[in-house]
Amino acid sequence: MLSQKKKKSSSRESSLSEDKVKNLLLEKDAKINSMQAEIAKLTNMLNNSSASSHVTSKTKRHHPLTAFGTTITEETSGMSQVRSRMGRHASISTANVLNALPDESEDQLAVRIVEMFKDPNKHLKYLKSEQFAMDILTMASRVRPVLEDEPRCIFLQSPCYVFGDIHGNLEDLHFFSDNIWRLGMSLTAGNFLFLGDYVDRGLSCLEVVAYLFAMKLLLPHKVFLLRGNHETRDVNGWEEHYGERSYIHQCRERFGEEVGYRVWEETNQVFDRIPLSAVIDQDIFCVHGGIPRAVSHESRIQDILSVPKVAGINPPYEHETEEYQQVASDCIWSDPASDEQEANGVDPNSGFGESLRGGGAICFGHKAVTNFLQQHGYSYIMRAHEAHAEGVAVSKGARVFTVFSTSKDHNQGSQAMAGCILVDFEKMKVINRSPAYKNKFVHRRDSVSLAGMTEAEIMQRAQLGLVTAADDVSDEEDYEDYEDYEEEEEEYEYLTSAANFQPFSSQR
Repeated sequence: MLSQKKKKSSSRESSLSEDKVKNLLLEKDAKINSMQAEIAKLTNMLNNSSASSHVTSKTKRHHPLTAFGTTITEETSGMSQVRSRMGRHASISTANVLNALPDESEDQLAVRIVEMFKDPNKHLKYLKSEQFAMDILTMASRVRPVLEDEPRCIFLQSPCYVFGDIHGNLEDLHFFSDNIWRLGMSLTAGNFLFLGDYVDRGLSCLEVVAYLFAMKLLLPHKVFLLRGNHETRDVNGWEEHYGERSYIHQCRERFGEEVGYRVWEETNQVFDRIPLSAVIDQDIFCVHGGIPRAVSHESRIQDILSVPKVAGINPPYEHETEEYQQVASDCIWSDPASDEQEANGVDPNSGFGESLRGGGAICFGHKAVTNFLQQHGYSYIMRAHEAHAEGVAVSKGARVFTVFSTSKDHNQGSQAMAGCILVDFEKMKVINRSPAYKNKFVHRRDSVSLAGMTEAEIMQRAQLGLVTAADDVSDEEDYEDYEDYEEEEEEYEYLTSAANFQPFSSQR
């Protein structure tokens, strides 16, 4: 009887124990389900939230941010509110500035030129078409009044990039584009000043002229062009001397006798209107050749400002007087005197002498530089006109800077560099293209990149300056094909860097 009671008691305890376990399991399942529901809820909040939730140790807050902002302005009639969309990385003010910039997409002419400049190899048909000729003529007619309206000496503020001779070298111009105004000139701080000699010697003169005209039209208060001696008919029409590298030859070769001559003449009419000099920060005198001889008792700057706004120079128009033709000619032709000229050929009183170039050109020595700088209160002279393998050179007690922005076609060797100078308030920086910088679209004739092309395709590119001869280097230099050259990683990064930036002077 007792044993039966024990069995019943044991059976009840076992039953209670199973019920307890089941209850515990149910509780655990409920907690798990609750936690899963909470996780799902938090996940949805994170996924659907337009802004990060602010989480503290005590509370969780959600702060969604609208994509619109409200600009409040005070007007005579009361307060005005304007609702506008905010950019991801820009404020409303920045958006307004960007919207006010010229819209290149609306100018099909500018679009064609800019796209051509980015990669000429993709626009070979366009570059040899009548459309390209018509585009150049259209730009010439539009840019003439812009340049004629500018004074013969332009006054600029830094920061300002100063470029020397380009001479139809699209490759080096493209280097500067890739590394100085990579986002476009409109979004790059500062002005851009080109010191002349855009044509002759190189094979891409038409492309260079088209691009600079287009940028001047798009950014007339940011891009400034000065005149060089090759922007005269006597020089860029000298086909007997320059041959296929003459500007007039390239115009005729590309577009035919009639249209080619018209392109040459109408672009020269633009050249007739290009200013002669510029002054940066009332401290740096910029010109293609050098300082002019005085023709009046006022300042040399006033003499330059008195040059007619339409001047042929060489040859002159009938309305150009002899004295102001001399001023203009000195600006585009003169050079710093060499040491030998300083000793034997320079007038000790004026500081000027005859140039080795002949043809009435002059050179200027220490005395002329000192007189000019003191007369106007300037510190430096920046000019171009002479080739230098280093891209930038100094003379006359480091008061005269010579800038050369092409590394080709001047017998400077395969190690020559193209340079420019950044005038940045109280500092000046030299920017050079390393001779080992890998170009994108100009190749040697025996380059492996041309291996898959036919002879006709290679010749077509060669006529546009996009293929250079295999022996197109100085005999004194050993050419090294950097296109296939491999260096250690650190050295390679240096050689292919955008530029070697070096301060030229800590103080002006």
